Amino acid sequence: MLRVTGPGRAALFDVGDVTVPAEDTPAPQSLLPMWDGALMARTGAGRVVPEGYRPLVARRNGDMLPCLLVDGQVARVWRAADSGLELTAFYKLGKVAWQGLTGEAERLSALLADRDPAVYRRYGHLWDKGFPVAESAIVKG
Repeated sequence: MLRVTGPGRAALFDVGDVTVPAEDTPAPQSLLPMWDGALMARTGAGRVVPEGYRPLVARRNGDMLPCLLVDGQVARVWRAADSGLELTAFYKLGKVAWQGLTGEAERLSALLADRDPAVYRRYGHLWDKGFPVAESAIVKG
């Protein structure tokens, strides 16, 4: 394990024999699944899930909806739909962010192709009743 100094001189740990990126290195866009450890973490409030978005992605039973990460923070949610993935954003995303998310969604859609597309159906009503959506896209694998 590699020990590095984090914010406030906190000890952080990473896998040894890797390069620690510079602090200003942009985080890649990614799609996180429900119950991902980064989403479930209670430390560093607002670090990955901005406090204003937490009520939209955190359910009362402890579930965290599958989320899109842009610049290291939750930007919205995703779900399986129409033989692909439906990506929706809380705010307008730039072209580079959509390109990164689309590439990730294409790869994930291909991986999920043989699986039940309604795995998150119990939360379908959130989309149907009108999540606040700035942008949305269906990406096929």
